[in-house]
Amino acid sequence: MRNYRFLFGTLLSLLIPAATLFAQVSPDAYVPCQEMPNLMENYNADLRALVRFYNSSFYGSRGGFGNNVNTEGASPELRGRLDELYHEYLDKLEHLDFKGLPQECKVDYILFKRNLNEKVRASAAEAAQYNKVMHWFPFADSIYAIEKLRRRGHVLNSELLAKDWFDYSKAIGGLKSKLKGDTSMDMDGLYEAGLVIADLRRSISSINEFYNGYDPLFTWWMPKTYKELDDAMASYAAQFKEKNSRFVADDKSGIAGHPVGREELIRQLKFEMIPYTPEELIDIANKEFAWCDQEMLKASREMGFGDNWKAALEKVKNSYVPAGEQPEMILRLFNESVDFLKKNDLVTIPPLAEETWGMIMMTPERQLVNPFFTGGNEISISYPTNTMEEDDRLMSMRGNNPYLSRATVHHELIAGHNLQAYMNQRYRSYRNFGSGFWTEGWSLYWELLLWDLGFPKTPEDKVGMLFWHMHRCARIIFSLNYHLGKWTPEQCIDFLVDRVGHERANAAGEVRRSFEGHYDPLYQLAYLTGGRQFYAMKKELVDTHKMTYKQFHDTILHLNAMPIEMIRAILEKQPLDKDYTTKWRFYDHMTP
Repeated sequence: MRNYRFLFGTLLSLLIPAATLFAQVSPDAYVPCQEMPNLMENYNADLRALVRFYNSSFYGSRGGFGNNVNTEGASPELRGRLDELYHEYLDKLEHLDFKGLPQECKVDYILFKRNLNEKVRASAAEAAQYNKVMHWFPFADSIYAIEKLRRRGHVLNSELLAKDWFDYSKAIGGLKSKLKGDTSMDMDGLYEAGLVIADLRRSISSINEFYNGYDPLFTWWMPKTYKELDDAMASYAAQFKEKNSRFVADDKSGIAGHPVGREELIRQLKFEMIPYTPEELIDIANKEFAWCDQEMLKASREMGFGDNWKAALEKVKNSYVPAGEQPEMILRLFNESVDFLKKNDLVTIPPLAEETWGMIMMTPERQLVNPFFTGGNEISISYPTNTMEEDDRLMSMRGNNPYLSRATVHHELIAGHNLQAYMNQRYRSYRNFGSGFWTEGWSLYWELLLWDLGFPKTPEDKVGMLFWHMHRCARIIFSLNYHLGKWTPEQCIDFLVDRVGHERANAAGEVRRSFEGHYDPLYQLAYLTGGRQFYAMKKELVDTHKMTYKQFHDTILHLNAMPIEMIRAILEKQPLDKDYTTKWRFYDHMTP
């Protein structure tokens, strides 16, 4: 059946221009070629098989599928086997006729090769990091060797194993004493040590669960010894975690972080196909900020506050709904957003996507690092609980008032993250080269577009949307300045409070999330930067009447996740070679 789809699509592509094709035929009605989908599907299947087999304690809990499987903290055996897989598929790519591939599959080739090369680089970096900390785990190789035997069900010498594990528990006691006075490990080393301990604990748990109760001698010798070793490892892990306090910034923030430096920022920007330097991005963000300032003053004057925009923002913040009414308010905002999308015929909304989104309430613990809504298949509502202090409750309510929330509900649900997830699972599902620039950029793009189309009706609505636009400008500025080593976490918090108007607790949560959560250093700048990429492409294709809004948006969603420059290459038939590197200066010639 797939071959018929391929032939049908190939014939159509020869006869119908691209924009007309997307308008008349669903992009999912055919597979653009056989080679690349088959290769990527086989790779994803091989990857999942290897992760399942070589880490039987994995249970799918440390990653998703395909390109999104997270192998951080993998055992040396698993890491080595995956490295072989990456090189195997790089070799398969080299044997394909790149020039003979259709445009979509050329893009797949370029991105698959890019990802495999990044996997090879990351694997080497992880191996080097493991080698730096392995002397803290002299028993690791022995534990991994027993786990290897377990995978094939070999009978263990339980009496000897009990003695070994007892010795490991004692050894950990000595290692903890040594670790207490050690000052040589950096944050990356401490993070790696935490991953190693977690993997070793999963391994001994896997061994215990497999044999205990089934193997009589194991059941006789091991349960108490296993419990003692697991407890010792848990205590050891806590000590490594405590040592992170050495890296808490020398300010009032109490936030620990690790600036990655300019060279690493540039490497990651190149990988994400963003051909700008950190300094250029900061300069662009400041220009966007200046536009926000002008618009905020206009809205403030309309509200009767003159040029005192912070007073206008205060009025907006104090519009929060009474306790208990936030979920109902979210539903009302969702309906307003979807009605606007339908009225203006902006994007196809599948009825099932509109039917099956849900709500959950965010825990107080999560609100410490996520002071605002998050979303996807459901929207996670950030709002105070009865366990919070009074000041924290008020800041949460003020920070999630209806006008600020109105600008974010469509970001989290439709046409944002909820619709993205729905479409990714159904169209070009073999392809997922996503990143924050695609994921967050798409949702942010809708905020830019809805502003242009008059979605904010009142000055209060405009203040709410401008607050978030300023917030995204600030994210670029504070995160890059931090990773360039120019700002402290406290300076970042002050900037969000003074320049954007954040509640201080919310600003602290935002900065803590950015630097302590092991987020990608580019994550915070991905929102507005990715949004501007989509916006620039919209100007090239929609504003010039080559595509309608619905054709443009539906086509993007059917193509699945990838760097936005590559979406543009498909839609505009850009010349490509197999070693293509980023070159689209999408910010040039653009004003907010």
